Amino acid sequence: MQPDSPTLSRRSLLRGAAAVLGGLVIGIELPARRARADEPQASGAAVNAFVHVPAQGPVSLIMPAVEMGQGVYTSQAMCMAEELEIGLDQVQAIAAPPDREHYGHPIFYVQATGGSTTTMAWTEPLRKAGATARAMLVAAAAEAWNVPASELTTEQGVITHRPSGRTVRYGEVADRAAALPPPANVSLKSPDQFRLIGTRAKRIDTPDKVTGKTVYGIDVMRPGMKFAALMASPVLGGKVEHVDQGPALKVAGVRQVVVLDDMVAVVGDNTWAAEQGLRALDIAWAAGPNATLNQAQLWADTEKASEGPGVTVRKEGDAAGKLKSGTVVEATYELPFLAHTSMETQNCTVHVHDGGCEIWVGTQVPGFAQAGAAQVLGIPPEKVTVHNHLIGGGFGGRLEAAPIVTATRIAQKVDGPVKVIWSREQDIRQDMFRPLYHNRLKARVENGRITAWQHRVTGPSILARWLPPAFKDGIDSDAIDGAAEPPYALGDMLVEYIRHENVVPFSFWRGVGPNSTVFSVESFLDRIARQSNTDPLTLRRGMLEKNPRGLAVLNAAVAKAGWDKPVAGSPFGSRTGRGLSLMHAFGSLLACVAEVTVTDHGDVRVTKVVVAADVGRVINPDTVIAQIQGGVVFGIAAVLHNRITFAGGEVEQSNFNDYRLLRINEMPTIEVELLSSQEASGGIGEPGTVIVQPAVANAVYAATGVQLTRMPLDASLLAKSV
Repeated sequence: MQPDSPTLSRRSLLRGAAAVLGGLVIGIELPARRARADEPQASGAAVNAFVHVPAQGPVSLIMPAVEMGQGVYTSQAMCMAEELEIGLDQVQAIAAPPDREHYGHPIFYVQATGGSTTTMAWTEPLRKAGATARAMLVAAAAEAWNVPASELTTEQGVITHRPSGRTVRYGEVADRAAALPPPANVSLKSPDQFRLIGTRAKRIDTPDKVTGKTVYGIDVMRPGMKFAALMASPVLGGKVEHVDQGPALKVAGVRQVVVLDDMVAVVGDNTWAAEQGLRALDIAWAAGPNATLNQAQLWADTEKASEGPGVTVRKEGDAAGKLKSGTVVEATYELPFLAHTSMETQNCTVHVHDGGCEIWVGTQVPGFAQAGAAQVLGIPPEKVTVHNHLIGGGFGGRLEAAPIVTATRIAQKVDGPVKVIWSREQDIRQDMFRPLYHNRLKARVENGRITAWQHRVTGPSILARWLPPAFKDGIDSDAIDGAAEPPYALGDMLVEYIRHENVVPFSFWRGVGPNSTVFSVESFLDRIARQSNTDPLTLRRGMLEKNPRGLAVLNAAVAKAGWDKPVAGSPFGSRTGRGLSLMHAFGSLLACVAEVTVTDHGDVRVTKVVVAADVGRVINPDTVIAQIQGGVVFGIAAVLHNRITFAGGEVEQSNFNDYRLLRINEMPTIEVELLSSQEASGGIGEPGTVIVQPAVANAVYAATGVQLTRMPLDASLLAKSV
């Protein structure tokens, strides 16, 4: 892309990647190669890579995206079952094995679940897989009865020949169907024919979760299995200097101490024994070059980098020239490192034996897991079997294979299968964190309108490491998503990206780039509104004249929230405020209104959140609403409480006492309105987290006159002087 290219964002990357890579993915000629243990396995004839039809019982649908609480098992099943003409009660969900040829992501190419892309990426391929399977099953029945396929109808897994009254279940012709060549083209239903898509469907994974039947990675039990607890260097990049194993080996149930260059693991008969043995160890660490690393220096280095040269992401007109005169508003916004803190801590069970390796884990990247373990062991990837499980929360943290690599390094020293479990403290301190970001914005304001806009985003590049082909011309399309294509008309524009790396390990985190860019843009707009004595809503509406979808979402949110009415009083404090935000990222448009109360001591309580969303065509409305609600809770914790900081090279936070999540008594009322849309489906796993953070910050700004420029909120800045 040339420096003056008009736009580059996650959405433009997705469109381009889908066009280039889409044909690589919809390979439905061959069956899946492996199924996972300890959970349902595919059975019956493999009509294609996604659909296995047994003689009796439910159809096995091989799910290309991983279920981690976001509801994609149900939405994926709805897409396939819609065209296959079966009910959700006739579906058995099976996780796809590592197999990029058949289950590689249509956008990322690699086999991964993330970026709020499952629905936008897999809806059409899965509908085609269902329609193809149905066509082959109908063809098999027509061949068996020697009648035209056009005379056959299907419903609930039964094929009917109405002229003769004959019927046959899918399972009775599945073997014959699997032997037929797949049709080159199949017709998909029109929206007016949908039975499942767009309906409020109950999640197919809920019953097993409620009854405790679901096996997460942390639940796996294998014959003869041992348990390992680990401790890595508390100083980033430190090494093991000396270990006295004696005290640990005296603990009942401890069987072995595994010493690696950068960590120590204690192996025992159960997790308790392993943890007690780990606590008994006397470990001396060599801190290494990061022993002086501290948070103040990390902030300072990033701020200094933000003043240097950057890569032009978008250039329209002469923003730099216009910003040299007139009324110019300027501000910077900084977002800290954040941990993932999923309910299920990192864990992995590994058995190295007979020249191969088996892995039981919940991962968003089964192919990366397979390759990472193979590299550790020096064996071909096909000798590594990955049994993937449902995940107890991912949030981007399981888009990395590092924990699987660590577990494999330990397991190759252990005889038999071993389950490695990270304690909550190790899960937080040894995480790969959301990057630290810096945003510098300038705007020229004339007669209440913005006529020039500059936005500089500074931070590391996840894509340069995780998906190098997506990092082009020095631009990380994720880092600048939300900055490159804001929903507003902002006059002359200049958007720049400055890649600044530091030694802290970083990864995707629910929202990643838009967390930083949308927060900064929406906070900055409220600052401009205040300084120009303009209502924040009026300012935004004036810039949405050419964006009817964005305006409709904004209007829906403020109408539902009662923007023009006073904020209701609260028992938590006398200062109340209402804040607004709008975003267009992940292929979806959302607007949010948040109401807060601020106590005299500076504590903030979010009392109400209203979100309006246009996510394009909706597969399951209940899932969309639940994802927005969950994202809102996640985002409130981030804006009010969360941060990871370093001192002496060590992470200062260790558990929920100092890395605080939202508590049940702090839950606000959350109202969600979905706007009807026939546009292509967008993503929803991350937008709820992104959109609520600036709305809350803007509400605090309205209540106190203090704007948050570095997350999280600092209560001392909001406290009333006594």
